[in-house]
Amino acid sequence: MSTPKIAVYSLSDLKNTTDDALPNYLTSLKFKQTHFLADVRLALGYSAVIIAGVTFYADYKLGWDATKYWTLWAVIAYFILNGALTYWIWGVEKGKIFTGEINDTLISIASSVTKHKPIYSLHVRYGPPGKEPQVLKISAPFTRWFDSEGYFVATPFQQWLATEIPAVGEADPQKVHKGTEKTGGENGENLPEAAVDGGATPSGARSRKSKNTR
Repeated sequence: MSTPKIAVYSLSDLKNTTDDALPNYLTSLKFKQTHFLADVRLALGYSAVIIAGVTFYADYKLGWDATKYWTLWAVIAYFILNGALTYWIWGVEKGKIFTGEINDTLISIASSVTKHKPIYSLHVRYGPPGKEPQVLKISAPFTRWFDSEGYFVATPFQQWLATEIPAVGEADPQKVHKGTEKTGGENGENLPEAAVDGGATPSGARSRKSKNTR
């Protein structure tokens, strides 16, 4: 199954596509993903929507005078839920795209990008339950797994994860690169900093072309 083509100049598209690919890869390796964070976020969001909908319906059917007391409390509840949702997204989830476990090892992965920098960064916490987790920060340019046409190439992305994250490497040892540079280009050397929507450019294609002409 071919992956959809995206705009290589859109940083958000590059990040979202990569974010979607990461949990798919880990679950294929028998990582057990937990959805607690997403479930709480959905519960808070839907609760706020339901309160707004019920309040509107009651006001439409019964009129303002009959519902103004309840509307006041509904508005308060609505803002409390939205405040809790905002805190949950920014204070608890903090960009996490995967939480789960494998072989008694808990793992949590959060992703991030910096504006105008086509670099994908991961903040990884892993370790056995009840013990202080190990923290790992890794990064690599998007051109490592996106071709010049905007298609996502899974193998180099999976090799990067397996090489950099011990728990992933243990689950998929065939993808581990040994004796090679682990995070080439992690600081964005020789990569353009500015692009439309703060995105990456197909610099990987230009690099390959220049090598072939030498």
